[in-house]
Amino acid sequence: MRKILYLMLLFPFLVISQGAQEYMVMENVMLTAIPTKTAEFEAGLAAHNKKYHAEGAHGARVYWISNGKNAGKYIWAMGPLPWSAMDSRPAVDGHDEDWSKNVVPYTTAESDVTYWRFHPQFSNFSADFNLKYLSVFMVDFKRFKYAEMISILERVTKVNAEKNPDEAYGVYTNEMPDSQDGRDMAFVNFFSNSGWMGREDTFPKKFDEVHGEGSFMKFLKDVEAATNGERSELWTFREDLSGLSGTVNAQNRQE
Repeated sequence: MRKILYLMLLFPFLVISQGAQEYMVMENVMLTAIPTKTAEFEAGLAAHNKKYHAEGAHGARVYWISNGKNAGKYIWAMGPLPWSAMDSRPAVDGHDEDWSKNVVPYTTAESDVTYWRFHPQFSNFSADFNLKYLSVFMVDFKRFKYAEMISILERVTKVNAEKNPDEAYGVYTNEMPDSQDGRDMAFVNFFSNSGWMGREDTFPKKFDEVHGEGSFMKFLKDVEAATNGERSELWTFREDLSGLSGTVNAQNRQE
């Protein structure tokens, strides 16, 4: 339940955070390895990333999905970087040829590319940390519910600031949403120990403590009225396949 609340906040960013400075996005490419060619796929992907995506704005990390309909697939994630940096992505020194020769032949034709806008004002990276596991909670919003989402976001952000100041999480919105796939917004929780998933969810109690007795039930009704549904995935960071290390710099993510 906690994850649901966090996410319901994201979509409004598109309305309330239109600044002159370029915002940051993540390019996520979902890849499916041919089952009998997993070793070749991973070897090719690792070598490619360590040669062409090991630093700077075009650095890339790889995650493995462990549940749901995408279980067993990989996420190749580049960024965060501004849209303008997409024009200068690696394309020399054999980059494209290497990908076509050493990665593509070991994947199925199935692929999915998404671009996620990062919202630092609704995220929290209070300290540097090392990636290990990610809980990715995606929400499908109803059309024309921006005002309601802004209200939801403000309430959740207030609870997180007061009750979860040390929790690392990022909030993202889909730059090119598809009304059929239900991935309008994502709340990504970063953690190193899965034990928290087995503990009682105290968010409802904290919500009432911050906003007043009974406010959480009103909050749930508002969420129901503004969304169509949600889905969750667990990702594992694969440093062996990545160009970048698992170290996340908090200062960089708060800009």
